[in-house]
Amino acid sequence: MLRTPSLTLTDRLWQIAAIAITGLVLLPIAAIVWIALSPTGDLWGQLLRTVLPSSLQTTLSLMVGVGVITAAVGVGTAWIVTMCEFPGRRILDWALLVPLAVPTYIVAFAYIEILDYTGPVQSLIRSVFGFKTSREYWFPEIRSLGGAVFVMSAVLYPYVYLTARASFLIQSASMLDVSRTLGASPYGLFFRIALPLARPAIAIGVSLALMECLNDIGAVTFFGVRTLTFSVYDVWLNRSSLSGAAQLALAMLLMVLLLIWLERLGRNRQRFDAGSSSKQRAPTRFSLKGFKAGLVLLVCFLPILFGFVIPGLLLADRASRRLDTLLTPGFLETVWNSFSLAAIASFLTVVISVALAYALRINNKGPLKAAVRLASVGYAIPGTVLAIGILIPLATFDNALDAWMRETFGIKTGLLLLGSGTGLVYAYVVRFLAVSYGQVESGFGRITPHLDMAARTLGRNTGQTLTQVHIPLLKPILLSAALLSFVDCMKELPATILLRPFNFETLATTVFEAASREAFEEAALPSLAIVLVGLIPVIYLARSSAASFRTKMSQRTQAAS
Repeated sequence: MLRTPSLTLTDRLWQIAAIAITGLVLLPIAAIVWIALSPTGDLWGQLLRTVLPSSLQTTLSLMVGVGVITAAVGVGTAWIVTMCEFPGRRILDWALLVPLAVPTYIVAFAYIEILDYTGPVQSLIRSVFGFKTSREYWFPEIRSLGGAVFVMSAVLYPYVYLTARASFLIQSASMLDVSRTLGASPYGLFFRIALPLARPAIAIGVSLALMECLNDIGAVTFFGVRTLTFSVYDVWLNRSSLSGAAQLALAMLLMVLLLIWLERLGRNRQRFDAGSSSKQRAPTRFSLKGFKAGLVLLVCFLPILFGFVIPGLLLADRASRRLDTLLTPGFLETVWNSFSLAAIASFLTVVISVALAYALRINNKGPLKAAVRLASVGYAIPGTVLAIGILIPLATFDNALDAWMRETFGIKTGLLLLGSGTGLVYAYVVRFLAVSYGQVESGFGRITPHLDMAARTLGRNTGQTLTQVHIPLLKPILLSAALLSFVDCMKELPATILLRPFNFETLATTVFEAASREAFEEAALPSLAIVLVGLIPVIYLARSSAASFRTKMSQRTQAAS
C-alpha cells in the first residue's frame, strides 16, 4: 500500500501562501460586512423605507426579464445549430458567441444613439410622415426598464448558448436516435429528452448572465433604471454615505448568495450519465431546406444582428468621424492606462492561479480545498460591492501609513495605494481570479502525478518541479488564461469608476463619461477599441471549443473501432 509522503517545509509554505491569498480575496467581503453592521443611527431605516424597496423591485424585474429572454434565445439557438443541418450553420455556430465581445454599456449607448428622439430611426420616421414632435406618433422608449432588458439580453444570451450547446453536444446520440425510432417528433425530442438533460448546464448559463446583469452599472445608468447597483453608486458618490452604500452592498451580496443557491438547486439531482465515452458520437442532425432552412437561419441571425452587427456598424461609423483623435496624447494615455492595468492584473491572476492550483495539487485536503474554492468567489461579487470592500482596508492602510510617516519623518505619503492604481489592480485580480483559476486547474488535472514523482526522484523540490516540469507543459493554458483575464480587465467598468485615481481615465471610463454627457461620437472610438480587443478571446473560445469537440469525437471513434 502506497503512503502519501509527509509534507516538507516548502510544501507547507505553498499551503500558507494559498491560505493568505484566500484571506486577501475575502478581505473586501469582511470589510463590507463590518462597516454595514456598524452603528449608523437611522440611516439603514431610511434606506429601507426609501431606496431599497424600489431598487430591489427594479433589480428583480430586470433579472427576470433578462433571465427569461437569455434562456429562450440561448437554448433555442443552441438546439438549432446542434441538431439541424442548414446553409450557414457552421458560421452561425461560432458567430452566435460574438456579442460577448461587446460590453453591455457600449451596446446600451449605441442603442440610445440609434433609437432616441434625435437618433436616425425617429428622425427618419418624422421625415417620412411629416411629424413635427414626438407627441404626434408613438415610439417605444429606449430609456426604460424594457430597453435595459432588451440590451442586456442581446449581449448576455451567449452565456446560456455556450453552456446549452456544450450540453447538447455531449448528450448520447444513441439515446436521441432511439427516441426518434420510437416516434418522437423534433419538438418532443427537444422538450421531453434534450431539455431536461440540459437543465444543469442551462442553470449555470442563466446564473452567469444574471450575475453580469446584477454587476452592470453603465447600461442601467444610461437607461435611468435604478437597480441595486445604481443605488450603491448613487448613495456613495451623490449622497456621500459610504456606510449606506456598504449596507446596500451587503443586500446585493445576499442576493448573489441567493442566486448561487438557486443555481445549485436547479442542478440538484440533475446529473445524467451520457453513456460510455467509447460509444458516444456526434448527434444526427435534421436536414432542413427551403422555407424551414431560411426560417432557422433568420432566427439564429437576429440575436447576432441586435447584439453585435447594429451596435458595431454604429460604432464604426461614429469612430470614422473621429479618427483625428486616434494619435492624440489624451487618447494614447487612456489606451496605455487600460493596457497597463489589464496587463499587470492578468499577470497577477495567472501567477496566483498557479500558486493556488499547485498548492492544492501538493496537498488536496479538506481545509485547503475549501480555502481555494473561497478564493474564486470574487467573480460572483458585483464590481460596485467589491470597490467598497477594497476602499475601506486600503484607505485605512494609506491613512495609517501617512500619519506614521508624518510623525516619524515629516513626509506626506498621501493615498499611496489608492492613488497609484493599486486598488484597481486588487479589484481586477479578486474579480477575475476565477476566470484564470478554472483554466489553470484543468491544465494541472491533465498532467499525470507520475511526473511529480519522477521529478522528486531526480532530486527536484516542489518549486523546481513547478518551474521545470509543469510551467513548460502549461504554457498554452497560461497564455489563454492571461488573455481572457486581460480582456475582462479592459472591459470592467463598475469597480474602475469607483476606485480609479484622480484624473485617471481608462477606455471603459472614457466611454462611460462621454455617453453620460451624450457625447456619443466622442465615446465611439474607445468603444470600438474595447470591442476589437474583446473579439480576440471570443474567436479563440469558439475555435477551441469546436476543436476540442472534434478531437473528442475522433478519439471516441478510434476507441470504438
